[in-house]
Amino acid sequence: MAAWQRRLGDGLAVLGGARPDVLEAAPGARPRFVALGGVLLSTGGLAVVSMAFAVAMALGVWWPLALLVGLGWGAVVVNLDRMLLVGMAHDASLKRNLVLAVPRVGLALILGAVIATPLTLQVFSSEIDTEVKAMQAEAADAYRESLETDARFAGLPELREQVALQESIVASGGVADPQLAVVHGDATAAQQAYDAALATQRELEAKAQCELDGTCGTGDAGTGQAYVEARAAADAQATVVESARSALDAATTAASAAEGRAAELASASLESDRAELERLTAEQTRLQTAFDATNEESAGILARLEALDRLGDRNATLAAAQVMLSLLFMSIEILPVLMKLLLNFGPPSAYDRLAALRDSGDVEIEELQKESRLTVAAAREEMLVMAEQERIDRQKQAIIARREAAEAAAAAERAAAARAAERAAAAAEAPAPSAVETLRPWDTGPMRLARTVLGARRRPSDRVPAGV
Repeated sequence: MAAWQRRLGDGLAVLGGARPDVLEAAPGARPRFVALGGVLLSTGGLAVVSMAFAVAMALGVWWPLALLVGLGWGAVVVNLDRMLLVGMAHDASLKRNLVLAVPRVGLALILGAVIATPLTLQVFSSEIDTEVKAMQAEAADAYRESLETDARFAGLPELREQVALQESIVASGGVADPQLAVVHGDATAAQQAYDAALATQRELEAKAQCELDGTCGTGDAGTGQAYVEARAAADAQATVVESARSALDAATTAASAAEGRAAELASASLESDRAELERLTAEQTRLQTAFDATNEESAGILARLEALDRLGDRNATLAAAQVMLSLLFMSIEILPVLMKLLLNFGPPSAYDRLAALRDSGDVEIEELQKESRLTVAAAREEMLVMAEQERIDRQKQAIIARREAAEAAAAAERAAAARAAERAAAAAEAPAPSAVETLRPWDTGPMRLARTVLGARRRPSDRVPAGV
């Protein structure tokens, strides 16, 4: 168990930025680097969980796959945090520390915000789900209103009313047509006039009968003057009733004809208007259905962030809890950098001094090795120059030897040419051979040449001086 714990502590120390060779010489710094490694590992774990939640919310993927992506993101975060720690060597200068720390703290804050956001959304998931449903309902209502005001469907309400009117006109046989109000008014007026005339006639008939019976009027029964006048009035009214009936029949006939024409016209345009109404209604329904399907699936990170903001605007307690939770996660993320920055302001530890000595020693060793390499390279170059010089000298000597040989050959050729010229001159000065000599069969060319040479030797005065 102790060996396992030792290996685990060494791994955490290396993760925290420790150098194993220096840590062996300064074991007192081991707990500090083990703690730094543990903090880095903790931030990496938070990054894994955060990215897994983010991928699951944004893409809706399978949880093992989201966890695998989260592990990759956690490795990236740990590597970045370790880079921030390793890059901050011990330096007591406030200015240099601030220059080094500001970008690193800024990057740590960005990473903290990225890590904290999905975790915060997951903490308030139940409240966010309720708010997302309300946002989806609001979006559906708003889209429905936009469809109603859309130019493509602007005439849909009027068309719907027109189809309903045409259906009622056809069902009523044209009576429900509002354009027949005048015709119907004329028929109604004719009916009223007829009813009034008929009522008047009945009154006059009753009055004439009453005069005949003597039950009213003058009280005298029989066909007296009063009865004759009452009968004349009743007969005159009958003519008025007949005229009113004729007017009523004409108005009724006109109304019936108009109703028939209205029913025919409504029936003729009803099919096309109803088809157009069904087409526009179907298109509107299709668009609304498509939007509803998309709207129901719009529960990703962006929608959840918007829902969280709306909840925070309405609920101050939730907003405060959100801020504190985000600050907590961001503080965990920037903790290693802040810890390293605070340690830099303190006196250098034994580990820092040993690390500086090791670095300076490595630099001196590298400088010595560099000088040695330069010396060896210079010697090698000098040897190469000497070898090249020797090769050039050998080439010069060979050229001189070839030149001397060529000059000797040329001199020999000149001497041979001079001797040949001397022999030719001697041969020209010698007496002509006798006939006997001419006829000697053994006198061949070589023999003749030998005698010529011997004759030349016998005449020293004719020899060519040496060196010619």
